[in-house]
Amino acid sequence: MPSASSAPRVPVEERLFSLVLALLATDAGLSKNEILSTVQGYRQKFSHSGDNANLERQFERDKDDIRELGVPLETLESPGQAGNNQNLRYRIPRGAYELPADVRFSPEETTLLNLAAMVWREGSLSGESRRAILKLRSQGVATTEPVLGYAPLVRIREPAFEPLSTALEKHLIVTFAYLKPGERESTVRSVAPLALVQHQGRWHLYARETSTDTTKTFLLRRIVSQVLATTQTFPAPDADSSVTALAELETVWNTHTALVEVEPGTDAATRLGKRRGSSVSGSGALELHYSDLNIFADELASFGPEALVIKPAELRAAVLERLQRTAADHG
Repeated sequence: MPSASSAPRVPVEERLFSLVLALLATDAGLSKNEILSTVQGYRQKFSHSGDNANLERQFERDKDDIRELGVPLETLESPGQAGNNQNLRYRIPRGAYELPADVRFSPEETTLLNLAAMVWREGSLSGESRRAILKLRSQGVATTEPVLGYAPLVRIREPAFEPLSTALEKHLIVTFAYLKPGERESTVRSVAPLALVQHQGRWHLYARETSTDTTKTFLLRRIVSQVLATTQTFPAPDADSSVTALAELETVWNTHTALVEVEPGTDAATRLGKRRGSSVSGSGALELHYSDLNIFADELASFGPEALVIKPAELRAAVLERLQRTAADHG
């Protein structure tokens, strides 16, 4: 059996997708040991006789990630073992994850979905999936094979993700060009990657900048060059680096608020009203949280006249500038 260090690397998005499928496949749930020893992305590094502490911490982070994405992950106590945290089981209740009953598709849409499902089913039940099914069944876990059969290859949109993830695993200093909001020219950064985290649907790099010896968070979508790994290494980052990064991002999210008026019954009212942490003010406007002013301005500008920013002034000005630019571009 290959060691954890020599095991083939499975992209994080593929591991999360495999975890969701596995947790959907059984009503009784899976124990942590069953997950780590069978699910794609974990089993390659799982040791039946050694230390799996790093893998368990990875699983804990992955649980937070899929919950952040809105997946209803449940924790269950094993029958007859109430209070024993070592034997907790995890599952995703199918009813809470399926489309609402009132969602309907046209005959044409249904045909296209069926064709897509056929293609996926014929091409995706790989040897890896079959081995996972056999392992789960050998442990007495009832599985739904068609669910485990769907394994599309999901890719992270930002090209910087893969090289940063590799550098993080190998503890290598990296360089890249980074374009800050409001600036015309990018600057080259040299950093030690400490964690890659997802917050509000966007990936961030938490890293220590070598020139200032300070930790900073970089939005992957603002990396505008190839990520180049150097031969210079750095000590393994603290296991809590991802927790620290997410806590800092959450603090920024909670402290930045906006007051936005939306037209009732519009797409803006529906989507912004369901935004995490949104509330209705006394005037009827929505109070909304955001992490990045420029990204939020892009989102609000996309609603056109359906959304009107009341405050803060800098957000209002940013949205107005985008609308004026769009109007000028279209005559």
